[in-house]
Amino acid sequence: MEKFDGSTPLTIKAERSRSFDLIVVGGGSGLNVAAAAAKKGLKVAVIEPGPLGGTCLNRGCIPSKMFIETGEIAEKIKRAALFGLDAEFKGEDFPAIVGRTMGFVDEEAAGIEEAIKANPKYTLFKKFAHFTGPKTLMVGAEEIEGEKIIIAAGTRPSVPPISGLDKTAYQTSDTIFRLTELPKRMVFIGGGYISCEMASFFGNLGSQITVIDRGNLLISNEDEEIAQKFTEVFSRQYQVVSNATVAEVSGPLTSAGVQTGEVKIRVTVGNQSQEIVGDVLFVAAGRVPNTDSLGCKEAGYALNERGYLVVNEYMETSVPGVWALGDIVGKAPFKHGANYEARIVAQNIFADDGKKAAADYRVMPHAVYSSPQVAGVGLREQDLKEKKMDYAVGRYPYIKTGMGKALQDEEGFVKVLADPKTRKILGAHILGTDASVLIHELVVVLTAAGGDLDAIKNSIHIHPALSEVVQRAVNAVSFDGPAAAAGKTLMERTSEQRL
Repeated sequence: MEKFDGSTPLTIKAERSRSFDLIVVGGGSGLNVAAAAAKKGLKVAVIEPGPLGGTCLNRGCIPSKMFIETGEIAEKIKRAALFGLDAEFKGEDFPAIVGRTMGFVDEEAAGIEEAIKANPKYTLFKKFAHFTGPKTLMVGAEEIEGEKIIIAAGTRPSVPPISGLDKTAYQTSDTIFRLTELPKRMVFIGGGYISCEMASFFGNLGSQITVIDRGNLLISNEDEEIAQKFTEVFSRQYQVVSNATVAEVSGPLTSAGVQTGEVKIRVTVGNQSQEIVGDVLFVAAGRVPNTDSLGCKEAGYALNERGYLVVNEYMETSVPGVWALGDIVGKAPFKHGANYEARIVAQNIFADDGKKAAADYRVMPHAVYSSPQVAGVGLREQDLKEKKMDYAVGRYPYIKTGMGKALQDEEGFVKVLADPKTRKILGAHILGTDASVLIHELVVVLTAAGGDLDAIKNSIHIHPALSEVVQRAVNAVSFDGPAAAAGKTLMERTSEQRL
């Protein structure tokens, strides 16, 4: 959901005119609950000032992956000589890339809106809203109330307090997909997944990339070994400035706020200061929840220290009859996470048997669609060390499999963490081609087989499908203890198997 323009919610006096069985705040995954309510014949209000479909459709998953797929095709063309092909990447038609992407996005968003407007059970409010009480909202100049409410209003890009940033043109994940031309030089502030995905896309098309990160590892929320390998590979392709603090940014603007020249970023690394110059600045310094513009705190909702709505295992907020889901609760900030939470909420509101469902995030996979690709599920090795848990490790490189060799993926590997007592998977992490696809075998085993390693070991895998690398990583799990595994190199830990 888009944020109201202002630091505090508007207060407009109005007569309460309408009451609804269910109010859904936000036009993303909350619509799944709205659909369940409409099927029950309930009167539903949907509040969304922006295009329908939420962050994922309009400013996140869908446009970014359409961009990234284009970049990956360019990357493959550049690698053609490795496969004995004489091919050359001659450039891009950037308006065509944007047109293909946003044409699809805008059409889908319009389709969702049309479907809602066509259903008499829905009332769509295309206006900003804020709470005037625990279960009342001001929508434009009208106050409405709901017997039940779903808060699914998402998050927005965080803007760090950097000197000069407010006077400099910059892009975020909310604006980047409407860019009109390919920048020659791009500077990214932030080393998380959004920066790395977008840097991969623009870099593959030919932009000169600089990533400024305050830490020493990119995508540092990943398993540390994965993050280390990713940083190593990424740093060979692009300039990465690690352990850096951005002191100041500057870039000339017209009176209308249009950038007229290059952007300069002054950073400090240790005691050294340096200036980085680019044509476009991209800021990806995290995200913040839209609870402030909604006035959630003032309406009596419990928030955590970062401003996210507090919910229990049933996705219930501190206000009875009000649930929250998606990015605004900060538990699983992925579209598939929000869809899962929407199922939990719908079950808890509408189930005929009255049984409550509790959210369980232990098997919540994720992926980073950068180059190289990354995916993970379950616990990371640093989590196990912190918890002082016994664990065993299995690793296997892509290049030691038939398909890995065919793909010429020299960097990719699968890492499996298992409990030596139960012989069950504790976590799995992948770096390499189609990591986001390969992770699902491990997700299914964790969900349907309790993480039993034998479920993968005893399954017949198509040869030479890339999925063999998952089975071989499982076969490579050593139950001699983490110390024995940690003392060996990746090649030494790799069981000798024919391609």
